[in-house]
Amino acid sequence: MATTTTTNGTENGYSNHGHMSNDAFTHTVPLFINGEEITTHTTFDVASPVTGKVIWKASSVSKSDAIRAVEAAQAAFPAWAKTKPSVRRDILLKASDIMKRRFKECAEYMDIETGSTAAMSSGFNVPSTIEQLRDVAGRIVTSTGYIPVCGEEGKSAMIIKEPYGVIFGIAPWNAPFILGVRAVSYALAAGNTCILKGSELSPRCFWIIGQIFHEAGLPSGCLNVIFHRTSDAAAVTSAIIAHPFVKKINFTGSTATGSIIAQQCGKALKPVLMELGGKAPAIVLKDANLPRAAQACALGAFLHSGQICMSTERILVDKSIAESFSTHLKRAMDETFGAKTPAPILINAPPIAKNKKLVEDAVSKGASILHGNPAATEPSATRMRPIVVSNVTSEMDLYHTESFGPTVSLIPVSSEDEAIEIANDTEYGLSSAVFTEDLAAGLRVARRIETGAVHINNMSVHDEPALPHGGTKKSGFGRFNASAGIEEFLRLKTVTWVD
Repeated sequence: MATTTTTNGTENGYSNHGHMSNDAFTHTVPLFINGEEITTHTTFDVASPVTGKVIWKASSVSKSDAIRAVEAAQAAFPAWAKTKPSVRRDILLKASDIMKRRFKECAEYMDIETGSTAAMSSGFNVPSTIEQLRDVAGRIVTSTGYIPVCGEEGKSAMIIKEPYGVIFGIAPWNAPFILGVRAVSYALAAGNTCILKGSELSPRCFWIIGQIFHEAGLPSGCLNVIFHRTSDAAAVTSAIIAHPFVKKINFTGSTATGSIIAQQCGKALKPVLMELGGKAPAIVLKDANLPRAAQACALGAFLHSGQICMSTERILVDKSIAESFSTHLKRAMDETFGAKTPAPILINAPPIAKNKKLVEDAVSKGASILHGNPAATEPSATRMRPIVVSNVTSEMDLYHTESFGPTVSLIPVSSEDEAIEIANDTEYGLSSAVFTEDLAAGLRVARRIETGAVHINNMSVHDEPALPHGGTKKSGFGRFNASAGIEEFLRLKTVTWVD
């Protein structure tokens, strides 16, 4: 059972540019269904990893409300699919302008709900999302069909591109604006309508996405934003995937959850776009600029507390420079994540237990700690300082498991071939990095690494709207971003006729 609420001109509790935590104990984050904000009787608490305290409540979508969102998207689809590209372009551009106007509000929601630093929210996530909206808006008119030549005289054909219909996008908490907006912006640009299911860990970040699009003039029903209690995840998600109105699914999140969703999509014979976990390697060749490589590896491993699917997980360094590189890496760690800075915040306590267990297992099997102290205690249960583990081997869990936290392995290698062999010795394949002063060598190595992206002389964490983004192996399939992102949500139709 749901009830409709109104904001009374306060932008949902963020009135007169006041801090969003002013209404912390009284506010319930609403869903966004068919152009209306819906506050449900069933809610859940949202706690901040910064303080460990409840900051507000959030509405929890029921199965029936989720179906209502699907039906709203289906009802809106015929009209939205017929809109001219210029109409869709202008709405996306206006959404970008509104997000820019509400920049501080968006960043504060991300900081308090996910524990991100200003560098991650204000410095990257929000501005990149603003640019993403502008980029996809400018690409809408470039998606066109074509006219092939038929083999038989007197016959002609044309290939047209058309939207699928209702798209179900699922986005995680760690980069809610980039990942939440991209789950729907490319689909909307192609003429589809959407349901966006945001993480229960950062519902207010996802709520504002819906509000921004609505304020930009997106017709009711074209975008519906929902979230739910953890206990309702299976029922709600399965019901939406199975619904006959839903034509395609996109999911960004863990490989384990992605596998379950892929099975359900396969059973329903529905296409799915997936961007999943990673175990990104960074290969440091013997001619690399070591200070530059060390700084990039430190940032790539520990930006956002290592809670990024592209985070550097294994540093593979030539044995001839391993000692020197280790010195530079420790220096880079001290400069960026040293004792004078607060310990990084993780989304909650379980990832810390996971990372400490991985380190403990590695050390028990012969690895050593190059930097950090796994036994250190911090002021809160959601903080952990970065750990660099050296001499990690394939017998250790850390070698194979995505840590998704502030832990990285340093592995000396005897050759370029060994580095590539270890880099590819994983079920993941999302991102990677190579450091060398020889571009030809960098390109040679890049072609042999089994990842969706390779970044030469840059950290493995690299995502921008103009670059197709996605993985290989168990890191997923399909591509977000750029023109490829729009094409993911268009299907081809062949039309022939007799002249």
